[in-house]
Amino acid sequence: MSSEPVRVAALGMGWWSDVLADAIQRSQRLKIVACFTRSEEKRAAFAQKYGCAAARSYEEILKDDSIEGIINTTPNNVHLESTQAAAEAGKHVFLDKPIANTVSDAKKITRACESAGIVLSVGYQRRRESHFRWVRQQIDAGNFGKLVQGEANISRDREGQFDLSSWRYQASGMPGGVMLQIGIHYTDVFEYLLGPIVAVSARTAQLVLPGDNPDVANLILEHENGAISMLSASYASASEYYLMNIYGKQASAFYTLHEGLRHLKRGEKQSHPVSCQKNDTIVEELDEFADSIQGTAKPEMDGQRATQSLAVIRAGVLSSQENRRVEVKEVLEEES
Repeated sequence: MSSEPVRVAALGMGWWSDVLADAIQRSQRLKIVACFTRSEEKRAAFAQKYGCAAARSYEEILKDDSIEGIINTTPNNVHLESTQAAAEAGKHVFLDKPIANTVSDAKKITRACESAGIVLSVGYQRRRESHFRWVRQQIDAGNFGKLVQGEANISRDREGQFDLSSWRYQASGMPGGVMLQIGIHYTDVFEYLLGPIVAVSARTAQLVLPGDNPDVANLILEHENGAISMLSASYASASEYYLMNIYGKQASAFYTLHEGLRHLKRGEKQSHPVSCQKNDTIVEELDEFADSIQGTAKPEMDGQRATQSLAVIRAGVLSSQENRRVEVKEVLEEES
């Protein structure tokens, strides 16, 4: 492993770019040397905060041979254009989820990076949380037996914090609303723990927030192994809340934001707390990106896996629009 940090540039200046930049400073495996966004004021502020150069254009960054990677937090609908340009310039890309707004764009992004031989890593930090890693280890050890069901809730209160001008809250910028914005985190965790999702039945509603996008969604998810999961996602709840329960024939696990993780074995009458040390999930995925660039690792969420994850949400959107069960392969085939 090289002792020198991987030199990267930040593309897109928003609240999440700061989250990633703060994690990069904690990591010390990467170094932000340049940044660009169209707003001169925003890029100047970012450059001053993180001690990097404010580039005059994205092209300036792409022509700089000393820059190895791009930390891309641009809006979803420009992921294809910006990532293709990076691939053509030989720059590795860390792309925040979702990989794109459409499966077609996701496939093009994946092909561009594979053809150029550059690393594409897509940010899905929730699956890395220590409690979910513990459950995965128990499943791999056979301690859960046959996996039969899951249930989850991921909720946030966005009333009063809602910026209707932001692409994150518009149907054109975030089609599917709360499903694509935060629900995708827990559909991904379900796939991580229970296996691939093959079909989705979904209902959505717009109850609290203004605009043209759902703020509540319920999804029934059918897994390849026969297990069935249920996910609720909301921007209209009173507070932030997370729940994830995984049921197996021999054991079950119960996680909530406030109580942490509990475990119950078959035959027991009471669940037991599981101590899981809180881990820095964003640093972990950025470290993996750096290691992948240096050839000592591979991204856990690459283009193909991120495309599959997006297809699950796209199936949910189609299901809610057409009031029917939608198979994920239908979306993967139609949006090609």
